[in-house]
Amino acid sequence: MKIAADFTKREIVHSANMPWLDSPMAGVARRPLDRVGEEVARATTVVRYAPGSQFSPHVHTGGEEFVVLEGVFQDEHGDYPVGSYVRNPPQSSHTPGSEAGCVILVKLWQFQPEDRTPVRLNIRELAAVTKPDDTGVSVVPLFKDKHEQVSVIQMKPNTNLELSPEGGAELFVLQGSVKEQQDSLIKHSWLRAPIGYSVCLNTDELGAEIWLKTGHLTDVDQQIRRVLETR
Repeated sequence: MKIAADFTKREIVHSANMPWLDSPMAGVARRPLDRVGEEVARATTVVRYAPGSQFSPHVHTGGEEFVVLEGVFQDEHGDYPVGSYVRNPPQSSHTPGSEAGCVILVKLWQFQPEDRTPVRLNIRELAAVTKPDDTGVSVVPLFKDKHEQVSVIQMKPNTNLELSPEGGAELFVLQGSVKEQQDSLIKHSWLRAPIGYSVCLNTDELGAEIWLKTGHLTDVDQQIRRVLETR
């Protein structure tokens, strides 16, 4: 299966307008944003757990990264409320579920194979750093290594921000709305910008909070190859 699989192209998906598709696990539904592969896939997905639903225990051979958008996600390692940012590195395992129900943005098979660093943060508990060169823009750092950088960008109303990251960019609107070029991105809209593309963001009177990942698209071919090798 291939969804938005040409990583040289700019892609936008308004996930809130998409239908929910049932997964193989009862009570768990999905809205695919990009995907290369079948059930084992390099994928970016919005996933909804119905109250009381649970996945069977499994190992994340290629790693798992997620942000809790609604409700409380749970596994044997703890409870993760709205705003939680989690990285489960390759070869980690868990039994995910949600007693009350939840919605998460999740990325699979997008880690470096040698990465063994777990991350469990709550964005709401972290201090934002004001960017000195961008009035009205603050940054909450979440993760950084030599391959990628992950953060949350907080933009006040009527603010502009231009990004020219090396290695491509991916953003997901957590709150508010923002315009990129001529496209309006609302809450839970997703944008993937290819390598070499400059992202130009403009907020209206709502402002915006945006999950941002940069640098990671340099490794796409290797990520896909690792997925295919597991078949």
